[in-house]
Amino acid sequence: MTVRRDFKEPARCRPDQVIGRQELFTAAREQLGRGGSVLLHGPAGIGKSTVLRALAGEYGGAARTVLRCSPTESESHLPFLALADLLGLVLDEVSGRLPTAQRTALESALTGRGESSLQRDGLALRLAVLSALRALADTGPVLVVADDLQWLDPASAELLGFAARRLGDTPVRMLCAVRTEGEEYDEYDRHLRMSPPDTLAVRLGPLSRAQMSALLDHRGYTGLPRSTVRDIHRTSGGNALFALELGRALAENATPPRPGEPLPVPTSLRALVLNRLEMLSEEARRTLLVASAGARPTLALLHAAGRANAEAETAQAAGLGLLATEPEGPAVRFAHPMISAALYAEAPAHERRAAHAALSTAASDPIERARHLALATTGTDPEVAARLAEAGALARDRGAPSMAAQLSLLAARHTPADGAPSPDVLRLEAAEDAITAGELDLARDIAREVLARTAVPAERVRAWIAVIETAGHAMAEVDSIFPQALADAGDDPKLLALVHYQLTWRALLVEGDFDEARGEAAYVAELAARADDRYTELMALAFQAQIETLMGHPDAPATIRRALQEPQDPRVACHHNGAGYSRFRWLIMSDQLPEARAAVTTLLREVRRHGWVESEVHFLRGVAETELHSGHCGRALDLARESLRLARDTGIGEVASAVLTSLAEAAGGDVERALTLAREAVEHAEEDGDQMYVSRALAALGHAQLVAGDTQAAVRSLRRVREVEQGLGITDPARGRWHGDLAEALVRTGAVAEAQDVIDVTRAHALRLDRDSVLAVLDRAEALLRAARGEQEAAVAQLTSAQDRLGKLGYGLEEARAAFALAQLRSGAPGPTSYEEAARLFRRCRALPWLRRVEAAAAAGTVATEPAAPVATPDGLDGLDGLASMERQVAALVMEGATNREIAARLFISVKTVEATLTRVYRKLGIRSRVDIVRLAAGRRTT
Repeated sequence: MTVRRDFKEPARCRPDQVIGRQELFTAAREQLGRGGSVLLHGPAGIGKSTVLRALAGEYGGAARTVLRCSPTESESHLPFLALADLLGLVLDEVSGRLPTAQRTALESALTGRGESSLQRDGLALRLAVLSALRALADTGPVLVVADDLQWLDPASAELLGFAARRLGDTPVRMLCAVRTEGEEYDEYDRHLRMSPPDTLAVRLGPLSRAQMSALLDHRGYTGLPRSTVRDIHRTSGGNALFALELGRALAENATPPRPGEPLPVPTSLRALVLNRLEMLSEEARRTLLVASAGARPTLALLHAAGRANAEAETAQAAGLGLLATEPEGPAVRFAHPMISAALYAEAPAHERRAAHAALSTAASDPIERARHLALATTGTDPEVAARLAEAGALARDRGAPSMAAQLSLLAARHTPADGAPSPDVLRLEAAEDAITAGELDLARDIAREVLARTAVPAERVRAWIAVIETAGHAMAEVDSIFPQALADAGDDPKLLALVHYQLTWRALLVEGDFDEARGEAAYVAELAARADDRYTELMALAFQAQIETLMGHPDAPATIRRALQEPQDPRVACHHNGAGYSRFRWLIMSDQLPEARAAVTTLLREVRRHGWVESEVHFLRGVAETELHSGHCGRALDLARESLRLARDTGIGEVASAVLTSLAEAAGGDVERALTLAREAVEHAEEDGDQMYVSRALAALGHAQLVAGDTQAAVRSLRRVREVEQGLGITDPARGRWHGDLAEALVRTGAVAEAQDVIDVTRAHALRLDRDSVLAVLDRAEALLRAARGEQEAAVAQLTSAQDRLGKLGYGLEEARAAFALAQLRSGAPGPTSYEEAARLFRRCRALPWLRRVEAAAAAGTVATEPAAPVATPDGLDGLDGLASMERQVAALVMEGATNREIAARLFISVKTVEATLTRVYRKLGIRSRVDIVRLAAGRRTT
């Protein structure tokens, strides 16, 4: 199944200036904050001016004086113009503080009165600019903002460079931007030399596809299909300006381009990138048109397409900057993809068809030949359609489902109405390939078109299934489709099996009814077997096995074996809902981590070979999950982030990928980001009505809250998980592995009876299912509970056993958490259970958030022997209404004179959480400092 909802970055990270530029923006901001200067550089349209304005807006308020200039090409010949823009408005303020010769030279240069020039007044002018900047800085920091430095007039550039190199510690910062093209940095070096010595050079490169999608969304171009966004990214070369112009053109175009057709290139961009085209000869222009129509043009291909003088004509184009290839090189590469797109868009239709006709015989690849033949042909043509259908099947076999979808649509366009296969069958093949490729918007549009055209039951059911598939986990949105699909299926067992397979998913995701879902899956397998549809039968059996695994049903292993019996269908073997993945889930829930890693890695390798993007997203998560359980947090985080990027790019499995990435961030990355991702996942799962992932997302949120030290919030989230899963009938604790976190959080908040109940109930299920790792984690939590009750020796023994078992099972992170808890109980005692041992294990896992907690605890030096018991509240705070439990505990420790680090260690939270909690305490009590807490409490004691 798929999910089509976008996951957004937090609102604070989404303005234009930082979309795709977060790290660069942060580096520039920190440089300016240190009093340094910044030089932004990159090609035209890449976003330099936007970032420049954002940085200037942020730091302009901190400067007493902001000097600005933005030179243009048409005015670059006018001497001192940029200098006049910078200093003209402050000349009166500084002129009286300059020596007479400097003042006279500067006034003459800026006002145009007199004969001032660099040749005549060179030294006086240079010193005058330096003195003026120093004079302005005497009264407060100065920020010089200069955009488009490449158009700076030479005189102004020389004077600014002279001053910049001599400012030293004077509080003058320069924030500049300059255009640099390609890999030639001569101009950039020249402008860097005219900047202060401590200048940070920041190069803005192309945006990724996901970043470009975010930018288009931010600007309001939200209705674009993902396949179109992909084409915009390819055509624009990642250039923000070009992408936005293409997006605007598409928004204004009532008819979107058909598969194989180029994007509409607006006149503004054509003029921008083709202003040198008029200098080409007519024959050279035609050669470039053939190159723009080809997928991978080479000189040999151009010769085969009839361009006899390709070498000379491409050399001419390279000389004009249209091509980025050497004349003698084999490849013909345009200097920018936009040049190719604009050249193609500018050509008349008959010239385009002629270029494609030439390439249809010249290309060596059969897929390329078929595509060019289609684009060279108008109207229906059975022979062309047949070649396209064959090419589509070949693309599918090669693992290029996106290309297969495009070819099937072209085949449908050229197939007569009475052709076999029919145009609608070809369209349905295109829709199914588009789903495989992650192009859900395209698939949905195709399916809706087929439903509007056909009355054939089999075609209609396939179309309904495609629409349902594109809804992903948001199946409640397509509830009205099921009665229509069942009506179209009639009494055909094969068609009924297809519809009931989707109803199985609905029962699981929308109703949360495991028994109904299991029954539906078994019924689908029966229907499919009756219809001799082995593919659907195997998919149903695999799904039944997954449901039974989640339920902790004893039949799960037997059902998996049935799903793996011969004959097999190769499409099922590597499907993310197939028996192979069901077996992986069983292995990982049964603590067989090496076998699980081998199984899912093999699946991932196969789906990548076939180009099955939907399954790739799922299997990436599977590998990441295995690495996370194994304690390889850095590797897990990299894989989870890759899965999330791919999910966002395709719209597949975004909730699931966000959940896993949250867990990986909490283990080895950024806890704040873990919290953000988990909250978004909860929100979107609830909107979709997906109870399965509501519980998964809440479990991730509770875990992140526990790591962040917000124990009360963790309890609230994990209690909800318990309620949801009890309602769903999920009994296998290895499914979500949240039970130990809930028990631990409950112990910390003093709810020891409830914690014991969670442990007892979960332990019974784990014993029944032989979930050894779950049992060890429960023992770790129970040891904390015993410590809270004062059973110190029993707690230490139980923790020692839990750590040993988790290590033997290969759960590195859980082993390290047990070592940390043991070190806290035995604080100060030497040996393998010291903080050094916990730090070593966390360091081995690259579990940075946990490592910071160990370091904080070790630095505090003393830790309570009953770490989970609530801190007693001094009498002086009894009457302070409005403080939450955590706030009261922090305030109580402040009363005892504990430092923030000591409080963090005592309460098992981060120093950052202590600081944030104190800030809330100050605000609620109307005080300003720790001393005020003591005074306030002391005052209450005496009353």
